[in-house]
Amino acid sequence: MSQSQLLLIDRDLTVRRGDEMAARRSLQAQVTRLERELAQIVAEGFPHISPPPAHHLSGRPSADALISGAAANGPRLLSLEQLERLRDHLAGTLQDMHHRAQARHEHERRAHELLRCMKLEPGRYKFVRLPVSDLGQGGCGVWEVRPRFGLIGMLAGWWQVKLSSGCPLPRGSRAPRGPTRRTPPRAAAPRA
Repeated sequence: MSQSQLLLIDRDLTVRRGDEMAARRSLQAQVTRLERELAQIVAEGFPHISPPPAHHLSGRPSADALISGAAANGPRLLSLEQLERLRDHLAGTLQDMHHRAQARHEHERRAHELLRCMKLEPGRYKFVRLPVSDLGQGGCGVWEVRPRFGLIGMLAGWWQVKLSSGCPLPRGSRAPRGPTRRTPPRAAAPRA
């Protein structure tokens, strides 16, 4: 081979390496953007939207890889094909998470509309219960349509919308009910 042919081949290899590095940077930037968008959707919708399961091509080894020992070889770079598969998987997961977030937003919108209607005409929504978690709020409260004065209000058609006080108190160890048995005090041991 002549000197000019070797120079041409060397230049061609340099261009290919440069193209591969540019493709790798582009794919890594896309993966980073997709992961950031997924994290934002999960953070905004938590706890109603849970994070997706980790993908086996991401930086963390899967359980199968740990069992087979394939991940025990240490850190590695993903090939271009693996990066493309990871990007495609993340894009599909992002689309699924967008659908979940949209469905949750629609659910909350319908719950707000129901609450508005319950407040306007409580007689049409007798004994309807609406948890505040359906409204996108935290806590254990429940909006409920109840008769105003118990049985008399129910017979007279006096209905009201009330918000419960929230979460019940934790039921830990409580003092026993009823009479308690006292044990007689122990006699002091004689000193020797």
